[in-house]
Amino acid sequence: MSITTTTHLNFRGDAREALEFYRSVFGGDIALVTYADAGIGAGDGADQIMWGQVQAGNGFHVMAYDVPGHLSYHPGDKPVFVSVRGTGEDEISAFWKGLSEGATVVQDLGPSGWAPLYGMLTDRFGVTWVLDVAVDHQAG
Repeated sequence: MSITTTTHLNFRGDAREALEFYRSVFGGDIALVTYADAGIGAGDGADQIMWGQVQAGNGFHVMAYDVPGHLSYHPGDKPVFVSVRGTGEDEISAFWKGLSEGATVVQDLGPSGWAPLYGMLTDRFGVTWVLDVAVDHQAG
């Protein structure tokens, strides 16, 4: 089993544009999943990015999403998550258990519409972590 850590940037409606920009600068492939693609919500935010990434052969890798309207967001406030993506549920569950001591759980660790296991928490030091089991999304 292996894990990777990746910078996960947070936006309000600009994630697609930002990822396209980063791809133009660093090269690589872009993958985008909208809230509608994931079966989450409809209406105004359905075409916003629920998960996206740019990954290049030169080692550049960044992820991003559009913070949903029901959550607070101000540029500079919670601009980055640390994403820990693994290949096994036991591995991710163990990391979750360790990080959750004294943490505030934002989203319980469990199955989601886009990953077999996903969770989000803010640790006792104020760092927000997103943990999930990797799924191969088609690059676009």
